[in-house]
Amino acid sequence: MQQSLRPYARELRQSQTSAELWLWKMVRAHRFAGFKFRRQVPIGPFIVDFYCAAKRLVIELDGGQHNAEPALIYDLRRTAFLKSKGLVVLRFWNNEVLGQRESVLQKIWEVLHEKSPSPHPSQGKIPSPTL
Repeated sequence: MQQSLRPYARELRQSQTSAELWLWKMVRAHRFAGFKFRRQVPIGPFIVDFYCAAKRLVIELDGGQHNAEPALIYDLRRTAFLKSKGLVVLRFWNNEVLGQRESVLQKIWEVLHEKSPSPHPSQGKIPSPTL
């Protein structure tokens, strides 16, 4: 972990978006399927929004500023770096997290349990996180 990124990561934890706050409430303290997540974690030269070490899963939440070309290029480079380290990267738009909460949680659940995006109906729905 790069020492120089730690203060910035700490600052990011203090100024989260609404989407980040909501997702953190869902996954913190082993609340989501018993997996431990950390937020604003330095990995190489980047800080990822959420990280589950047990599954090597990175979750990134993007706002509208990620639509601009420089941000798109940066995000592609960042994702390529993370994948080169053997990490799985999930990206969601902030409005997707806030407006389609169940589908976002379902996708995270599927990746955590290494299921295909369309689980068999007999496998049921994801349980609600304990709050």
